[in-house]
Amino acid sequence: MSDDEIFAAAYREHYWAVSRYVARRLDGRTSEVEEVVAEVFTVAWRRRADLPASPLPWLYGVARNCLANAVRGQGRRRRLVDRLGNDHTAHRRHVVSGPGTETPGDWVHEALARLAPGDQEVLRLTAWEQLGIDEVAVALGCG
Repeated sequence: MSDDEIFAAAYREHYWAVSRYVARRLDGRTSEVEEVVAEVFTVAWRRRADLPASPLPWLYGVARNCLANAVRGQGRRRRLVDRLGNDHTAHRRHVVSGPGTETPGDWVHEALARLAPGDQEVLRLTAWEQLGIDEVAVALGCG
């Protein structure tokens, strides 16, 4: 199989798994999820000659890096908006939702937030993405 065919197969087989991985980490913010997933597969396309035989853990590693870039970008945008004096946006970030606005699974995200970032990611990869320890190592760039 050519590199293009290998990429196409990886895309078809793993698009939804990568989308779910990203969505769970961005709390379902659809437009951001789509942007990050597009970036993941753009990187995979550029590096299609390097795709491993079992590409999903590798794609999760790429997604992890793309998510980190997206989070940094959000922080920069938020700081810029704050400096520009958009009081409505700054105020909205500090408003606590009422008890009737809780969505299913909020408690999971709250519990995860209490863990160290590395522990959060290991738990997500094993529990949500159902990766084995060797695959977790690949996704985290340790193996």
